[in-house]
Amino acid sequence: MFPFTSESKRMGIILRDQNTGQIVFYMKGADTVMSTIVEYNDWLSEEVDNMAREGLRTLVVAKKNLSDESYADFEQRHSAAMLSVVNRSAQVAAVVESLQRDMTLLCVTGVEDRLQDGVRQTLELLRNAGIRVWMLTGDKMETATCIAKSSQLVSRTQNIHIFKNVTSRSEAHQELNAFRRKQDTALVIQGNSLEVCLEYYEHELMELIALAPAVVACRCSPEQKAAVVRLLERHTGKIAAAIGDGGNDVSMIQAASVGIGIVGKEGKQASLASDFSLSQFSHIGRLLLVHGRNSYKRSASLSQFVIHRGLIITTMQAVFSAVFYFSSVSLYQGFLMVGYATVYTMLPVFSLVLDRDVSGQIAIMYPELYKELTKGRSLTYKTFFIWCLISIYQGGIIMFGALLLFEDEFIHVVAISFTALILTELTMVALTVKTWHPMMLLAELASIVIYFLSLVILRDFFDSEFIKSFAFMWKTLVITALSCLPLYIIKFLSEWFSPPAY
Repeated sequence: MFPFTSESKRMGIILRDQNTGQIVFYMKGADTVMSTIVEYNDWLSEEVDNMAREGLRTLVVAKKNLSDESYADFEQRHSAAMLSVVNRSAQVAAVVESLQRDMTLLCVTGVEDRLQDGVRQTLELLRNAGIRVWMLTGDKMETATCIAKSSQLVSRTQNIHIFKNVTSRSEAHQELNAFRRKQDTALVIQGNSLEVCLEYYEHELMELIALAPAVVACRCSPEQKAAVVRLLERHTGKIAAAIGDGGNDVSMIQAASVGIGIVGKEGKQASLASDFSLSQFSHIGRLLLVHGRNSYKRSASLSQFVIHRGLIITTMQAVFSAVFYFSSVSLYQGFLMVGYATVYTMLPVFSLVLDRDVSGQIAIMYPELYKELTKGRSLTYKTFFIWCLISIYQGGIIMFGALLLFEDEFIHVVAISFTALILTELTMVALTVKTWHPMMLLAELASIVIYFLSLVILRDFFDSEFIKSFAFMWKTLVITALSCLPLYIIKFLSEWFSPPAY
């Protein structure tokens, strides 16, 4: 048996009839390679094209009868090639190709590649979300065009530009100019033409097809699929997600920033090589528009809050050191410093990963919400500096407020400022949350309970008599209000005058 490879685009097997003893070599493969192997005929090309126009995936089947002498000679040469230690694969391929001449054409098969449920709706959903969809396939141009129309990757009213088969630089230049003059037109290009254009006009080609509403690249080898994904990411600066369901898609999936494998009848090779494995193509809409959107926004919120949590206590230490003549005395000693970043604030801050601005149904119903992510407004230099200013403002207010209201002992400054710091952090989490989850409420309550229990237990850090007094309570509440209330007012006014898209 000679297995299928993406380079040969065919596979074969040698059998012996037990009744007659006849040795027969059967082979099947793509029409482009089989047409040069089988004996001359006048109907193969026409029938293959007719099937392809109906959206069928075609295979050509041929056979060749071998005599005992020819098979013995082939077996000897094949065994010698298999034992070779230099260019073994090339020698084996050359021996096998020696059989692939003047074969008798048996038939042409056409198989309908049925679309899964929800493919059309999913592609429309992705287009409305501002996601450009390309189809890279090894099928014939007619088959690929038919599938692109049936899946509504290309709408029936949309113009399609068929990129002619080019072999030279001048022909590629003419075709690129012809496509440049067309607006809002989908492009269909073959793998050999794509390779010629990339050789001479890589930048111009990628610039043109990146603006096309849809691109269909047919007759592509696995290496060409991977090359297109890498070029697309490099020239556009965008993130590409490669989706495949077969072994031919593995290299493309691994080359993309995000690989999505679909478990299908072609096996699990694509699924095992991917970052995300799905059972249906229709699940991609929810993966990107719901989980992807939530993941991006949650990651942005969490990362900026972690920066805020560290910068606010740094500001307080800087103010404290400046007031006391830049002494090297730590504001918070021992467990207070460790507990601030762990038991006191860890649960509320990390509960932000459960936050969501809209439900999954709304995100699917209005895919235009996904377009906000392409603008990157949730995590930019602007949002970073805003959170830095918030941290500096709150750290300064808490420290200066504690020092201004300081009366007797230094331990009172520690109690007032640290309590205000914890309350400010928990309040900021509450102001950031858009949709409350039960675990968020539990995290907030647990942190408050743990902190107030530690006020009683940690007598070395807090004056038990002072924290029971009314002075401690009103000073802490005033400082917390001054650090958080202005930010709440600003947030309310910004949402009032510039409400979010949802």
